[in-house]
Amino acid sequence: MSVKSLHDLYVFELENLRREISFYKHESNLWLVHSAVNNSAGNLCLHLTGNIQHFIGAIVGKTDYVRNRDAEFNDKHQSKLDLLNEIEKATEVTHLTFDTLNEEDLTKTYPIDFMGIQTTDFYLTRFLAHLSYHLGQISYHRRLLDV
Repeated sequence: MSVKSLHDLYVFELENLRREISFYKHESNLWLVHSAVNNSAGNLCLHLTGNIQHFIGAIVGKTDYVRNRDAEFNDKHQSKLDLLNEIEKATEVTHLTFDTLNEEDLTKTYPIDFMGIQTTDFYLTRFLAHLSYHLGQISYHRRLLDV
């Protein structure tokens, strides 16, 4: 996949994430869990924005972001505005990072190895699939629990 295609897809999915979070009628419902729904939409949003700021921003873009993955799943009851601000930060770091990449960068080995040594293109595509997967969960969460 090209740098431009990846960049455009990340921006598209982050806009979808912003829209899903914005659609919640009741802010408290962002933090609901129920039965087999183990993660709230708020925690999934924090997880996605943390993931992007870490794996794209800090690892590829060399930002100074320090991830606190435990907080992504343990912080509760942040405001909708706080979540939207985190999405905005993830969007900004996406723009900044992809603006520095070229096609050759995608063929290089990704700087860290956690799924086997792979190219940057592989991991950026994998992280995009991860974003889309959890975005779908948030969409169902909202439609089922924000009543």
